[in-house]
Amino acid sequence: MPDLLQIEHIRKTFPGVVALDSVSFSVAPGEIHTLLGENGAGKSTLMNILTGLYRPDRGRMLFAGREVRFASPRASLACGIGMVHQHFMLVPAHSVFENILLALDGVPGFFSRRRFRARIQQVIDEFDLGLDLDSPVWKLSIGAQQWIELIKLLMRDCRLLILDEPTAVLTPQESERLFAVLTRLREQGKSVIFISHKMREVMEISDRVTVLKKGRSLTTLVRGDFDQARLAGLMIGDDQVPQWQKQSRVGDDVVLDIRDLSVRNDRGLADLDSCSLELRKGEILGIAGVAGNGQKALAEVLTGLKKAASGMILAAGEDITHSSARSSYIAGIAHIPEDRKSIGIAPDLSVDDNLILKSFKQPGFRRWIFQDRAAIRRNAREKIAQFAIKAGPDGAPVRYLSGGNIQKVIIARELSENPAVLVALYPTRGLDIGSAEYVHKVMADGAARGMSTLLISEDLDELLKICDRIAVMFRGRVVGCVDPRRTTREAIGLMMSGEEVA
Repeated sequence: MPDLLQIEHIRKTFPGVVALDSVSFSVAPGEIHTLLGENGAGKSTLMNILTGLYRPDRGRMLFAGREVRFASPRASLACGIGMVHQHFMLVPAHSVFENILLALDGVPGFFSRRRFRARIQQVIDEFDLGLDLDSPVWKLSIGAQQWIELIKLLMRDCRLLILDEPTAVLTPQESERLFAVLTRLREQGKSVIFISHKMREVMEISDRVTVLKKGRSLTTLVRGDFDQARLAGLMIGDDQVPQWQKQSRVGDDVVLDIRDLSVRNDRGLADLDSCSLELRKGEILGIAGVAGNGQKALAEVLTGLKKAASGMILAAGEDITHSSARSSYIAGIAHIPEDRKSIGIAPDLSVDDNLILKSFKQPGFRRWIFQDRAAIRRNAREKIAQFAIKAGPDGAPVRYLSGGNIQKVIIARELSENPAVLVALYPTRGLDIGSAEYVHKVMADGAARGMSTLLISEDLDELLKICDRIAVMFRGRVVGCVDPRRTTREAIGLMMSGEEVA
């Protein structure tokens, strides 16, 4: 059977950067094909070409045997290619039905609401997705919102579905359900391009895997010809993966004491609801939970970005409940934010300037009222070497860096003052193996020096590997704490969905 998609020798450049260099691979009908590669390998650029956001400089694409060049995302969709992005494109105030209807072409000004509802409900029932068409989107879990995005593509009868890190926001049970749906789609003859950094998932779901590295397609392997070690070796190549060893030296001193903390959002609803936690000296405390259950509010109130409605935060015995972000920083609390590009950095400033965003007023970086550019450059050189940052040309905006290197810039800045507590919100989301291991090494080395870390993550494998304890959040509350050495992924997954585990 001929391939559904053929990509041949695609090249794409940006000013000073070769993003893709002669990339080739194909996707067969009824195949789940995984794209694997480090940050900066070219996966996003390739998908942006396939969905009509970018145009290639060279090479060609064939879809269903016909050469195609997409001038816009609409042209790609019309051809039968659809993508579920990491950031969903939904209108929160509208219902499930209205969001799906907005995505359809050819809906007349006067239409039969009953007929369209029946068509959508048929898809929901076929895959047992359990969605209420009348429910407002803002009331739904992140996993349910992802089903809406998938239904939008199925209603358009897309033949090729692209899923970008689809399990990053799902519980283990929801991930298994997603894989069951993908298997059903494969049986129906639909093709899937699956993008993930989670090796366990790649091994479970993939028919073939194409490995990208530094903008080139290295190889395509068929199921049975690859295992986790081989795939990791191909991705990393000659690059060094940071080595670290967990040394549990958790002390008795409580460095962060959270008591009945509540935080309300803009609608007056409780993002945090009587949340209580203790973080000990040298401890890595994991926070598990599906996104949207209060984790972000917890990180923001601890770092002074949100105000508490009630409750108390004690840092080393000092009440910082109503502190500002700067007061929290002075109190020794560092922060790796969820959205590294829009919150963690000043994207148009250089790496040098981003590394001193919190310390630019210090005497070491100033000469009277002026900045000491030589001192700022020396500091940048030291941090770039210490944290292995691939920074590019001097003075280039930090936004040109890969996701992993942007994360290293944030970590270097946050740890430069030797904080007592690190609040890390999804610090390895979207990072490749090497970059993720680097983040883990930073936390493990910090714990050995007595730094405490609050690690908020949706990746249970990550939490089980590095944490001393794991607290599970559901609807703004901590529903339980477990010892990672004495629990299972399934038990934590049940707690993440609100079920009590004996």
